[in-house]
Amino acid sequence: MLMKRKINIVLYCPEIPGNTGNIARTCSVTGAALHIIKPIGFEISDKTLKRAGLDYWHTLEIYYYENYEEFEKLHGDKQIYYFSAHARKVYSEVDYDGDVYLMFGPETRGLPKELVLKNEENALRIPMLENRRCLNLSNCAAIAVYEVLRHWNFEGFLSEGSF
Repeated sequence: MLMKRKINIVLYCPEIPGNTGNIARTCSVTGAALHIIKPIGFEISDKTLKRAGLDYWHTLEIYYYENYEEFEKLHGDKQIYYFSAHARKVYSEVDYDGDVYLMFGPETRGLPKELVLKNEENALRIPMLENRRCLNLSNCAAIAVYEVLRHWNFEGFLSEGSF
């Protein structure tokens, strides 16, 4: 059974191939689309990227954008959530409804401050202890995707495992 709603993970200028590969794998197993905004800090053919994504690349719905302006032109009217350690609202406070776009910034600096402030109402944070800089990017993406799926009661997913 396919989901009626769509999750989209947006990576704004990703820098570490292993994280992008892990996120690609999360996208594949959850049916989420992956959107990558350039510039990218590695070659798409990077072995680490391929290894982290394992054999899921052929199942992935992936889009590339030359810059944020191109992405915004195509998707600016969508429900976009901007994940940042500087946001005031916690990701679990949102009622995710319809198609959603979950945007994450580069590993070393996060989303640009101006972008987060411009979209403050949709800027979300994942709580952590004080005096800690940030969680790993691929972990953040997985937390966010599964929170959306939880809100959707895991619609279309297996409800039990088997051997």
